[in-house]
Amino acid sequence: MGVDLGDLAIKHKAQLEDFAGKPVAIDAMNMLYQFLASIRQEDGTPLKDLEGRVTGHLSGLFYRSAKLVAAGVKPVYVFDGKPPKFKEKEIEERQRVKREAELKWKKALEEEKVEEAKKYAQGTSRLTHEMVEESKELLSAMGIPWVQAISEGEAEAAWMVKKGICYASASQDYDSLLFGSPTLVRNLSITGRRKVPRQNRYVNVEPETIELSETLKALGISREQLILIGMMAGTDFNEGIRGVGSKTGLKIVKENDTLEKVKAYAKEKYDYEFEEYIGEVFEFFCKPPIEEAIEVKWREAEPGKVSELLVGKHDFSEERVERTLGNMKGVIKEAESQKRLDKWF
Repeated sequence: MGVDLGDLAIKHKAQLEDFAGKPVAIDAMNMLYQFLASIRQEDGTPLKDLEGRVTGHLSGLFYRSAKLVAAGVKPVYVFDGKPPKFKEKEIEERQRVKREAELKWKKALEEEKVEEAKKYAQGTSRLTHEMVEESKELLSAMGIPWVQAISEGEAEAAWMVKKGICYASASQDYDSLLFGSPTLVRNLSITGRRKVPRQNRYVNVEPETIELSETLKALGISREQLILIGMMAGTDFNEGIRGVGSKTGLKIVKENDTLEKVKAYAKEKYDYEFEEYIGEVFEFFCKPPIEEAIEVKWREAEPGKVSELLVGKHDFSEERVERTLGNMKGVIKEAESQKRLDKWF
């Protein structure tokens, strides 16, 4: 789920075209789960091929990536590696929530409550090892680079931005800021007209950028204090203090600017004790394990391999796949040529 820092972050509206020619490190797992949750039939049943295999992740990844490339964006997908041991509790909790959602989904279907069924179905998404490997295969066939992180993908993406390998990291979560990403882009994968849940109206969702340095300066805090705020509100690695959100957390770190001070304050004010491993969580955000030996290179797509996976194996429309590949053909190469030409002026 990630930490919620939405009330504190300074956001700027953007358009896809604003990222033309710029490499963006995308949190792959975050995006794939979005596709699995949203690309479903009216009753919530996942999109499947003729053999009953779920294909929502491939459909979303293919068409969204092609749209990004057609707009001139240079996506780099970053996949999670092995989660830290202290994430086990969060993973178990997610599985419990999925099981409950599945029961509610089936009950809503039996009662023919279609809209309610779709709502619950979105919380049942599971991303298997096979799905992840097929996603990587598709990206390679499309000529889009991907990176395998040692641990958290968002940490790797943040490092790539700090090193100048990418312009920004992209995720719906704010964890990228805790990991130190200088620039975060949100809504990159859900840009466009979207229906408001349980309401008969639509809204236009646009990308937004958040500059870490700008937000920290406006709040008058350091990145370490921002991490403390996140830990008080709750992260994927720790539960957080009940009733303490980001705004309250900000007030607390203004007077308690170290982990030890925050722990003492939490005990005195809320009679709350953080997990025994909370120091490891803090250090993980400050200095996460990073895979530095990476290669980021875009290539022309290989239509035959894309078609073999999507059309031949998973029954995608051949005409639509070919048309989509045609729209993205040569865009990255043209952007590279223009970038080299701009250096002369």
